Amino acid sequence: MYQYNTVDQTIVDERVEQFRDQTRRFLAGELSDDEFLALRLMNGLYMQRQAPMLRVAIPYGLMSAVQLRKLAQIARTYDKGYGHFTTRTNIQFNWPKLEQVPDILAELAQVQMHAIQTSGNCIRNTTTDHFAGITADEIEDPRPWCEIIRQWSTLHPEFAYLPRKFKIAVTGSKEDRAASQVHDIGLHLVVNDQGELGFEVLVGGGLGRTPVIGKVIRDFLPALDLLSYLDAILRVYNLKGRRDNKYKARIKILVEAMGIDAFRELVEAEWELTRESELRLTQEEINRVKGFFVPHSYQTLPADSARLHQHLEKKSRL
Repeated sequence: MYQYNTVDQTIVDERVEQFRDQTRRFLAGELSDDEFLALRLMNGLYMQRQAPMLRVAIPYGLMSAVQLRKLAQIARTYDKGYGHFTTRTNIQFNWPKLEQVPDILAELAQVQMHAIQTSGNCIRNTTTDHFAGITADEIEDPRPWCEIIRQWSTLHPEFAYLPRKFKIAVTGSKEDRAASQVHDIGLHLVVNDQGELGFEVLVGGGLGRTPVIGKVIRDFLPALDLLSYLDAILRVYNLKGRRDNKYKARIKILVEAMGIDAFRELVEAEWELTRESELRLTQEEINRVKGFFVPHSYQTLPADSARLHQHLEKKSRL
């Protein structure tokens, strides 16, 4: 899994101290509810009827044993001994005290975790197949691509205040276990006729009160162009998406209203402006990120053990 470098850790530590001061000012009456609203949402904190709720990011559903133990310790110390895992592979603590939230964030930072961009109108946690990296039907492990997207989207200044929340899913298998078709952007790893790796790109999917299946905006996007194309989609949405009605502000509404062809035309025009910019990935950078996701040395079970496992699995489904 990805390990923070000095820059990563510094950013998270500084965000904790920034929010600690913002919380102190709010509790002291120096910030109004409206002023504190945007600040707390940027740090994953909701103010619900009974108690605050803190949503902690678990990028693409992957965490270490040390991180899991830290979450358990936080649940015991600051909550009621448990948390709730979400459909976006985050975890929510529903009973923390507001004045203790900065302490929780400080403890999370000790194990390379945070709550940044788990709420608000921004790019949320990028998700993938729960079998990513271990399933035999993968074209390629999608987790490094999720990490590349995470690093690009975290604290992105242009996309901090989108018309509405924005969700991206990546899958490396033909079987869409990531439910990418019901995301704002769905990315399917594919290989073209020339043997080149890339993505089929879907846009405008979503659930909620208006369920919509995403539409293919590009059959094949070269892998090196991933970030520049995502950037083009987000720019068009940021400019054209509705801000007068939160129920009609998702990109799925915009795509349905414009039609996929007209939306594609705007995205392609925007992409031409940035395709050859610093957003274009290098193979060196892709290899660097992939280096954090080395396959484990799995053991092959004896035939009798494998049969026992199959028997127990079948029995559990009865």
